Amino acid sequence: MKLGIVGSGIIVKEFLSIARHLKHTMILSLCCTKRSEDEARALAKEYLIGQIFTDYEEFLRSEADTVYLGLPNHLHFTYTYRALMAGKNVIVEKPFTPSIEQALVLSRTARENRLFLFEAVTTLYQPDYRRVKDLLPALGSIRLVQCSYSQYSRRYDRFKNGEVLPAFDPACAGGALMDINIYNVHYTAGLFGMPESVHYFANIERGIDTSGVLLLDYGSFLCSLTGAKDCSAPNSCMIQGDKGYLIQNSPANICKGVRMVLNDGAEETVVDHSYSHRMISEFLEFEKMIFSGDLETCYRYLDHSLCVCTIQTEARRMAGIVFPAEVEEAQ
Repeated sequence: MKLGIVGSGIIVKEFLSIARHLKHTMILSLCCTKRSEDEARALAKEYLIGQIFTDYEEFLRSEADTVYLGLPNHLHFTYTYRALMAGKNVIVEKPFTPSIEQALVLSRTARENRLFLFEAVTTLYQPDYRRVKDLLPALGSIRLVQCSYSQYSRRYDRFKNGEVLPAFDPACAGGALMDINIYNVHYTAGLFGMPESVHYFANIERGIDTSGVLLLDYGSFLCSLTGAKDCSAPNSCMIQGDKGYLIQNSPANICKGVRMVLNDGAEETVVDHSYSHRMISEFLEFEKMIFSGDLETCYRYLDHSLCVCTIQTEARRMAGIVFPAEVEEAQ
């Protein structure tokens, strides 16, 4: 693919550090704001990127056939939609969009124009996560699922002092659910699909969730998903069935090593994380699907993103967390 990148923040820098693993990708351009132009030019020099743009419309007229968006959450919908309308394939960082209504528009636009549209979320593409799917039947009837991802944010100290940065700003679609618990939602929905009901119990400060517990009811079993940016603890995922349990002592976006213990004492350990960085597997898959023209698989992943977006939207609204952009759209 001929790739154009939008953004110059941490996630873009991480991607550029692993781009050498992609064999069918040329990075042609980088689009940034005028404020971050110097930083973008330094990245372009380091990674031999030929073109720098500070105008998004001009960038969309360039030679790139695929756009990678590493932007704040509230910009995902608009920038993705404009890229799709310009005939570009799009890889947009998680969370896909702030609301399911926006996600449905993007999905419809991509399918109508037979374009690739991916949510860049590492969980689904990790080799160890895929092995979890294979191991599930051995656990018997699933009874409980618990995923915990707590990561104290340095920005939270500034938030407590009155400064509102995008990570804690409702206007920027921030919060613990959108930023960190979303990985747990992907982990669970990727295994079990859409739950029967969704409940979100959040610690809310100044209109945004700084931490919370998401309860998904699948009828025959329950999932408890904890995500926090205001405290920290060991991260893990555990699935319990009536014939045994499976435990992963790493967060849902990394999936590094899985151990299954059955009631009869049998154990199996899976350590199949083939690459050194969590982003490599997902981008190799994106590259493969685009290179081979595999829209069918792409749209299956897109359906999964719609499921996750439905869960996150319902949970957030149930907790009374409203993003200003939603009010504007409703009017």
